[in-house]
Amino acid sequence: MSQEFVLQLLRELVSEREWGQFHSSANLAKSISIESGELLECFQWGDDADPNRVQSELADVLTYAYLLADRLGLEPDSIVATKLEETRGKYPINKALGRSTKYDKL
Repeated sequence: MSQEFVLQLLRELVSEREWGQFHSSANLAKSISIESGELLECFQWGDDADPNRVQSELADVLTYAYLLADRLGLEPDSIVATKLEETRGKYPINKALGRSTKYDKL
């Protein structure tokens, strides 16, 4: 499924219900955080979370992330690719290979 197809589905859902009025950038960012907390709750007591619940909560996080990117006029694929390039620079293979150390401590 393409990014544009998913965005179109989201736009239709929001439009049909007139929810756009509630989708300020701040509200969408808050919703990402709230849904991320619900995703984390799936793993609160161990790593053996219910896969269906994890899928549902992850979908909520992604939904709000797509909606926020759309609201800001950003293309998710593009901003992720840009961020990956920045990360490559911060974490060169010769210093970061097999390590979880933050870039400023490498």
